[in-house]
Amino acid sequence: MSARRPTAVARLAAAMLAGAALAGCAAPDPRVLHLGVDEAPEGRRMLWPAPPEVPRYLYAGQLTGEANFRSGGETAKSALRGLLEWVAGLASETARPVTLQRPQSGTVDARGRILVSDVSRQAVFVFEDGADGPQVWERAHGARRFVAPVGVGAGADGTVFVADAQLALVARLDAGGEPLAPIGSGMLRRPSGLAADAANKRLFVADTHAHDVKVFAEDGRLLSVIGRRGEAPGEFNFPTHVAYADGELYVTDTLNHRVQVLDPDSGRALRTIGERGLYVGNLVRPKGIAVDSEKNVYVIESYYDHLLVFDRKGRFLMGFGGAGAGTGRFYLPSGVWTDRLNRVFVADTFNGRVAVYQFLGGGADGEL
Repeated sequence: MSARRPTAVARLAAAMLAGAALAGCAAPDPRVLHLGVDEAPEGRRMLWPAPPEVPRYLYAGQLTGEANFRSGGETAKSALRGLLEWVAGLASETARPVTLQRPQSGTVDARGRILVSDVSRQAVFVFEDGADGPQVWERAHGARRFVAPVGVGAGADGTVFVADAQLALVARLDAGGEPLAPIGSGMLRRPSGLAADAANKRLFVADTHAHDVKVFAEDGRLLSVIGRRGEAPGEFNFPTHVAYADGELYVTDTLNHRVQVLDPDSGRALRTIGERGLYVGNLVRPKGIAVDSEKNVYVIESYYDHLLVFDRKGRFLMGFGGAGAGTGRFYLPSGVWTDRLNRVFVADTFNGRVAVYQFLGGGADGEL
């Protein structure tokens, strides 16, 4: 009885295996952090506001996980690998790619590493150019794992600070992600947002259920407590996120539907940004807060799935977003942060990604 002839699928699989084996003999190319801007489904550079207005923001890509790390010819190799796994049945539950699930917030440290907290993955992702893939830091203190990491900050010496809302502490990690002694144990109720003042070695922590902002030294000493529950200037109603820029403290006073700007030393309220309303530019459930080098203020309006931009005086400039999964859309976003390149990072939480936008510069006096 003659042997059965190989099917077309079997021949294809054999050819692909041979090609993969040959590819494996080549020296690996250096890995680069690839944001994938060229893969936007619209197939074009997206700008805000749209022409004919002068654009101020450019879509710069997104972070999702392993897919962001590429080498020369990696696009073709990735496609080959995916098809090979489908044909040969090589994919397994134990070999899932490392991807973001529910990113919450983040920061960019002095080394240019992008640190992202993920409350579903219960970890901090580290995206670093030249690495083989994202590092995933899971331990908060000793052998204790993160439960609900939210705010992330970086000290000048490479130390990383992570506010864990469920553990009720700020984890302190060395530059390699190894846990050090935590901060705030027994003093925090439900910490969420966190901002680091690296120059003065202090941390600002939004303690949401205590309705205040606690200020710690990087060595763990409690320096002061700013605010209490209320609606008056300098008082809070469930504050969730904080930012520190140019000697001023920005606090998202979420259930008072505003952002308060305070003197970080005295706690005195300096001005207020935003108000409750029904239009784009109003605040209903503000969360993430960030400031760029031109003092534009970015606020996540999570209820309406928008990124809002205000000037340094609190005047509304523009907003974009809306519910959806397409480029420039968000689904219950949470955190926002900026870096020295004036890139704006948005934790697009329920889309499982961090969207990245490049600020192109403003007009006179830093205004859009």
